[in-house]
Amino acid sequence: QVQLVESGGGLVQPGGSLRLSCAASGSIFSMYDMGWYRQAPGKQRGLVALITSGGTTNYADSVKGRFTISRDNAKNTVYLQMDILKPEDTAVYYCGLGVGTVVVHWGQGTQVTVSS
Repeated sequence: QVQLVESGGGLVQPGGSLRLSCAASGSIFSMYDMGWYRQAPGKQRGLVALITSGGTTNYADSVKGRFTISRDNAKNTVYLQMDILKPEDTAVYYCGLGVGTVVVHWGQGTQVTVSS
């Protein structure tokens, strides 16, 4: 059973930065695509950024140029560097392991709050 554990969330002022991490257990990490998703109150969970097993990245239009997804297969970890944060980025952020956006394992989520 794969377990995903997110960390790095918190409270940050508009214009600030945060770096989220998602560590995976097991030995299958490098074989799968990894994504960061977010869910704000009253809204559906949606894709923020995706990185394939081969390293190709894809971003939601709302975060292009501000967020960067990366992965370290040696550490079984995927990262989301978030810069120039805006209040509308406030949400619970989840990492997901799967094939494209078909997620088979979810992390527990980490809260990101952007507020002055």
